[in-house]
Amino acid sequence: MHNAQSRILVVDDDPTVAEVVTGYLERAGYEVEHVGDGPAALRAAGARRPDLVVLDLMLPGMDGLEVCRTLRSAGPVPVIMLTARGDEEDRVLGLEIGADDYVTKPFSPRELVLRVDSVLRRSRAAARPGPPVHRAGIVLDPAARRAVKQGAELALTLREFDLLAYLMSHPGEAVTRERLMREVWGWEFGDLSTVTVHVRRLRGKVEDDPAKPRLIQTVWGVGYRFEVADADDAPQGAGLAGEEA
Repeated sequence: MHNAQSRILVVDDDPTVAEVVTGYLERAGYEVEHVGDGPAALRAAGARRPDLVVLDLMLPGMDGLEVCRTLRSAGPVPVIMLTARGDEEDRVLGLEIGADDYVTKPFSPRELVLRVDSVLRRSRAAARPGPPVHRAGIVLDPAARRAVKQGAELALTLREFDLLAYLMSHPGEAVTRERLMREVWGWEFGDLSTVTVHVRRLRGKVEDDPAKPRLIQTVWGVGYRFEVADADDAPQGAGLAGEEA
């Protein structure tokens, strides 16, 4: 099948959830390996690097956050995190340490397959990079997957990099959350708070003062705009502190 070359590692200690997820992914054409805890996940990934990891947040012993952090320290690999909690703090933690997406239990297995398809599509697209982009003191190199601001490399997750790259490639343009979800995430539907959380995390890394963002500005009632004017020329508070994102 068309996904046969992509290998998915499923890490979940709930055998029922793991069986359902594994079955749906295999029927979608993926090669799937399932393990039930963090150490086993790290051993499996070390033996054969997966193309994507579906990772439960709540694991016995070593939790999903630590597994994700350790996996990412060994090199880039897309991670979709499963959580039984809808709390935003958990989502932010997962996104901060490198998860590319999250799905809150209970979830539709079909939706999870769509998310896996989407993340892998974005990952493959990233393998066909464009030329470096220089804007507002940031140098973004798609080929190297690196972003540098004032000589210092920005520690961006895979999705944060894609989001910054999209905004920088549409300078001065008001971009809706729906469009970002479609173009960056590859989703035609989904929770728009995903975009909001990622923008907040990205601002924390690219803005001099994230409370008063001057590069990634909120366009009220629309979405966001990457400001191309020199930061020194932007009015104080241009990002409107206290805004939704």
